[in-house]
Amino acid sequence: MKQLLIAFLFAFVSLSAPAQNRGLPDFTELVERQGPAVVNISTTQSLRSGGKGAQPFPFDENDPMQEFFRRFIPRQPGVPGLPGAPREFESRSLGSGFVVSADGYILTNAHVVDSADEILVRLTDKREFKARVVGADKRTDVALIKIEATGLPTVRLGDPNILKVGEWVVAIGSPFGFDNSVTAGIVSAKGRSLPQENYVPFIQTDVAVNPGNSGGPLFNMKGEVVGINSQIYSRSGGFMGISFAIPIDVAMEVQGQLRAAGKVSRGRIGVVIQELTKELAESFGLGKAQGAVVNAVEKGGPADRAGIEPGDVILRFDGKTIASSSDLPRIVGSTKPGSKATLQVWRKGTTRDLSVVVAEIPEDKVATRSTRSARPAERAANRLGLVVSELTAEQKRELKLDGGLLIEEVRNNTARADLRPGDVILALIARGENIELKSADQFNRLLAQFEKSAHVTLLVRRGELQTFVTIKGLSDKRAE
Repeated sequence: MKQLLIAFLFAFVSLSAPAQNRGLPDFTELVERQGPAVVNISTTQSLRSGGKGAQPFPFDENDPMQEFFRRFIPRQPGVPGLPGAPREFESRSLGSGFVVSADGYILTNAHVVDSADEILVRLTDKREFKARVVGADKRTDVALIKIEATGLPTVRLGDPNILKVGEWVVAIGSPFGFDNSVTAGIVSAKGRSLPQENYVPFIQTDVAVNPGNSGGPLFNMKGEVVGINSQIYSRSGGFMGISFAIPIDVAMEVQGQLRAAGKVSRGRIGVVIQELTKELAESFGLGKAQGAVVNAVEKGGPADRAGIEPGDVILRFDGKTIASSSDLPRIVGSTKPGSKATLQVWRKGTTRDLSVVVAEIPEDKVATRSTRSARPAERAANRLGLVVSELTAEQKRELKLDGGLLIEEVRNNTARADLRPGDVILALIARGENIELKSADQFNRLLAQFEKSAHVTLLVRRGELQTFVTIKGLSDKRAE
């Protein structure tokens, strides 16, 4: 009886264990089939001491933006020249890539090959080739390079749009120069928008990537490439559990243009936008926070000619829904310059359709000039804790404005950090109405109508940019 009981328990455990382990993935076949198409990329750049890029890490370690988006390429300066002679350094960088066509076209990151004097590609069979850059697009961090070879193994491409959060993914690359290293994890999130990265809906994973993984492929469990490993979140420069990949459909669209023309053409409509928060949606009379708020319209630009105005909320572009403000640059950017598109906007409580002719983004971005002016005045603060005054004729000419109120002073910390002296308040938005401000008295009378717990949304001009600022709560003081 005892032996029968033991046999029963053994059978029960044997049946239960596979149910728990059945979901554990086996990456061996994927690596065997796809690994040969992944390459090691090393670059060399000659630098003079004191020149740009002469340091191993050419950024301020205390800069939070550089800390957040630290590119993972180790730069190692070589031995300087003889004493008394001009000092030269040889900067070497490591990265990864993968073959997309058997005749030698390879995808990688733009920052892997940026400013390189020589690019060397090493295959898994130890063959080495010098590569040339066909084209690179810094806005998406995608580069296409070419080696003179035929019959190369290539990767299979997948569809990142059907990738699911929680799904297993695999990275193959050359971290710290260790060729064809394999790491695995899951998809943590999709469609991530990162600061200063307007054209890529990043795939976030917890796959371990490190210096040298840049440009390498991210595979799904079918052995299909769904992304290019590009960036990491790190406070130390090493892997901390969060990495970002460029969706392969975005990368392939870019490489198609690079192969055809050596550069990428993107559409633009000439608007400055911001995210539509819940508070802004309520101010505009929208049922939900979906769309992109137009802060400013470029004078004479495509949007201006189409009739788009500051305060409009763009809900759809060319039939595509704008779920958040980060969607608009990507959708407009992927639209062919010169083509016509229909925008659906929300204005003063109703939707309307506008037709716009998409222009092309210029190669070089021109910096805007910041204009600030203020004149002292001893006046009482209003319910927002602001001391404001009407713009002078000279200020209106300088700022090219017809009206608005200059913030001269911020008192009692009640105006929040979103407002500062020198800002110009152009309008107050409430109950779906956009009310232009002409005088301080008018502004104070409008504020007097709100309860203490009310939310007030202002259209603010700062330099040459405009933004909507929502302030929660007012003081008890009412304007007389």
